[in-house]
Amino acid sequence: MKGLRRWLAGGQSSVEVSEARGVRLLHLGGPAIQSAIRLSRPDELELHYTRAMMAFLLFEPAPRDIAMIGLGGGSIARFVNARLPQARMTAVEVNPQVLAAARSMFGLPTECERLVIELEDGAKWVPAHPDCADVLLLDAFDDGRSVKALATQAFYEACRKTLHSRGVMVVNFIAEERGFGKYLARIEEAFDGRVLCLPAQDRVNMIVLAFKGGPARVAIESLKGSARVLKRRYALPFDRFATDLLERNTRTAAYLRIGRP
Repeated sequence: MKGLRRWLAGGQSSVEVSEARGVRLLHLGGPAIQSAIRLSRPDELELHYTRAMMAFLLFEPAPRDIAMIGLGGGSIARFVNARLPQARMTAVEVNPQVLAAARSMFGLPTECERLVIELEDGAKWVPAHPDCADVLLLDAFDDGRSVKALATQAFYEACRKTLHSRGVMVVNFIAEERGFGKYLARIEEAFDGRVLCLPAQDRVNMIVLAFKGGPARVAIESLKGSARVLKRRYALPFDRFATDLLERNTRTAAYLRIGRP
């Protein structure tokens, strides 16, 4: 990849940073893009998949506690810190070089009461923190492949326990990843089938939303109304998220189903 330069390396996957057309990119273990910021607008979400992960706001519009496994360049942490003032975020990252890059190259905000960074293996952190989050975000890759320890049946069941009673888990996958069907089936098993799939706008990534509780269906008109409000509030394409959710998942004329009929 032109412009790619090694910035940090260690016992874990190498951490590399490149820059092109005003966008700074983070790569882990290879050329696949893990995170990105546009230098002229650093508080915005640059990548389609990071925008799509915010679709949880359609179902949980005012989360108080958000946990994230996989920090990357910290673009989601930065967005939440800037745009969701009521929310507290705990970001868990296993690779100290990733954390160093996020701080020095991607403008990760200083830790405070609303933003806590923990340098730990997410596979260990999640089972040790039950009932701690309204939203759990999973965005952990190694050169475009899901981390296997964060995609086991036991891990997804621990994720469910990490959530509050009506919490939602949001997982980022590469849409054409070989193991996606297997991982999706595990999530469905852990969450009693209460799962929705949302393709990112560029169709490279697939976002999976899994619900611990809440209604088994959502009125389509209500979903579209929420999307209009959220689009104005956050300048993200929530109307597109709603349309793609309705096209990709089971629905009736009036309702989007969450889970099995």
